[in-house]
Amino acid sequence: MKTRIIATGFLGVVGLVTLAPAAVDKFSGYVEVEGRFFFRDPLYEGQRENNGSLALEPEYYHEWDNGSSFTFTPFARADTADTERTHFDIRELNYLHLGDGYEVRAGVSKVFWGVAEFVHLVDIINQTDLVEHLDEEQKLGQPMVQLSLPREWGVVDVFVLPWFRERTFPGGKGRLRTESEVDVDHARYESGAEEHHLDLAARYSHTIGDLDFGIYQFRGTGREPTLLPELDKHGKPVLIPYYEQICQTGLDVQLVTGQWLWKLEGLYRTGQEEDFFGGVGGFEYTFVGVCQSKLDVGLVGEYAYDTRCDDATTVFQNDAMAGLRLTPNDAASTEFLLGYMKDTQNSSSAMSLEASRRFGENWKLSLEIWGFFDTASEDPLAAIRQDDFIRVRLAYYF
Repeated sequence: MKTRIIATGFLGVVGLVTLAPAAVDKFSGYVEVEGRFFFRDPLYEGQRENNGSLALEPEYYHEWDNGSSFTFTPFARADTADTERTHFDIRELNYLHLGDGYEVRAGVSKVFWGVAEFVHLVDIINQTDLVEHLDEEQKLGQPMVQLSLPREWGVVDVFVLPWFRERTFPGGKGRLRTESEVDVDHARYESGAEEHHLDLAARYSHTIGDLDFGIYQFRGTGREPTLLPELDKHGKPVLIPYYEQICQTGLDVQLVTGQWLWKLEGLYRTGQEEDFFGGVGGFEYTFVGVCQSKLDVGLVGEYAYDTRCDDATTVFQNDAMAGLRLTPNDAASTEFLLGYMKDTQNSSSAMSLEASRRFGENWKLSLEIWGFFDTASEDPLAAIRQDDFIRVRLAYYF
């Protein structure tokens, strides 16, 4: 059924592409080799020590003379250790129609909301592709129809989401997973329509001087499942994803004052067990041209809070984060970001280092190092306390 829906949508938008001559035709993307090397032995039986993978994400973009466009972006990864991480997804497959005072985008798309650096609380349209990375920034493509109404007093976006995407989770042989495996084959839904429940969202955004803000209302299947502990048919402990029907109100605000960047995200959710509030706020200050050089140095500070505390479905329930960003502004687009996260209620902390640099016109080398320290037994990070790792990626862009 899912394959039939994708195929039908693909044939429909391909038909639209042939209706008029194109002003722009572009084919781009990347192919990437990745290695993840873990510093300590696996914590759970059956886990592989390290893994390598190959990923491909091409993109075809077609634009007409009137500004309307078609985008197709598939994604695939093959992993040596984790069968759940070997997967295929359509990140984007959509047609954008530019009308007189309105825009309509139909198909599979990605929409991002949020301003914070370490955690994006208000981002809810797309489902998280958790097998890609633990930072939850990689997203699955979402089937939708989006209507945008840009006006002088702001932009109104309305979303109709007819098909829900389930979250991906690492498999039994993969690292960075929960203690009990997540049984993605037996997910449950509060709605009898399951993944076919019609979700709706509306957002208003505007810019006033140096202030950018957005506020939205979402009603439908929650993207963060509650993981229910059960036994499978072999008597093995597993976690069953349960997707509730929720209502969520979200707000994101960003203010630029000189070299200061102030950020705030907040949400109020009902329907997922108890009603709760979550928020993250902070700043980024940039020293431009340090010592009369091209080097920019950014300082980042954020704090995240969730009123559910230990019952939260996110690791950021009461955490302080700090970051240091170095941007040399060289021809190779070199970047560095050092991050530190500390749970204010227990001893748990984590540190990350991200660095990247281009080589020539087409190659990019990326490096990440993650470490987890003094992890408390009650902390969500306890399941990956021995998964300190280094991630190396070499990508060719075309």
